[in-house]
Amino acid sequence: MTATLARRAVAACAASTLDRLLPEPPNRWHPVAWFGTTMTEVERQIWTNQRSRGVLYTATGVAIGFGAGRLVRSTTLALTVAVAARQLGETGDSIGAHLLDRDLPAAREALPSLVGRDPSDLDEAGVAAAVVESLAENSVDAVIAPLFWGVVAGAPGALAYRAINTMDAMVGHRSERYESFGWASARLDDVANWIPARLFAAAVLIAHPSARGRILRAVREDSPSHPSPNAGVAESAVAGALGIELGGTLRYGDRVEHRPRLGQGPRPTGESIRRARQTCDRAQAVVLAATLIAGLRQRRKDTA
Repeated sequence: MTATLARRAVAACAASTLDRLLPEPPNRWHPVAWFGTTMTEVERQIWTNQRSRGVLYTATGVAIGFGAGRLVRSTTLALTVAVAARQLGETGDSIGAHLLDRDLPAAREALPSLVGRDPSDLDEAGVAAAVVESLAENSVDAVIAPLFWGVVAGAPGALAYRAINTMDAMVGHRSERYESFGWASARLDDVANWIPARLFAAAVLIAHPSARGRILRAVREDSPSHPSPNAGVAESAVAGALGIELGGTLRYGDRVEHRPRLGQGPRPTGESIRRARQTCDRAQAVVLAATLIAGLRQRRKDTA
């Protein structure tokens, strides 16, 4: 069992490296896009805005992801599909570059590729905050969590997690259509990300020891008021590390949300996006290094 965990730790590092080196395939060749198409059809067949139907939808998606992992068998291959650090970072960098060039309209136009909020009324600080928050939250969703579940449960764990997170993105948001139907997907995503979000926050703390007090204060005092039990932890940790303030009023079409303020300091700028990308990359490296060291040490103990 320990040897298996050690192999999975090595697979996590290999997959993370491959993700950094290889571009994302186009949607027509991407397994996650295939899964999304499949679940759209499942929704079409069974949808009524009832929790019981949502539970059926979610169970179907998890079974597909887990079964695909059993077929793939390779943890490295499954994690290469499930992890998306390169795409996340490149998208954030692109929007940050527009802000640094003082091209706010271009930054607003690019923002929907990363977040769902309405960018039309956002100023530079609003756009920058959206990108920094997304880098933090998606470092958990797109990197730390799939790696964690891949190490814990191999290829089935990695692809089952990717299925859960994809379903949450599809039906887990608040809307009249998904108020009940999306409940199971949203709650399961919360459960699946609970440990990874806190691993990420701990890694941010290790990567920024000089900001220890700010990070701990933000996570302890600010994150509990965030509507997400996991995004709030990740975003607060990054806000504390950078010494900036995130959160505030957001608009999603006709719906307005007043998010809590996270962290203390000035509002973010285009430069904050660059620093947030560095922070997230360092945190991801800390998690990978810790995973690999723990796996190899345990393997040595068992073979001694």
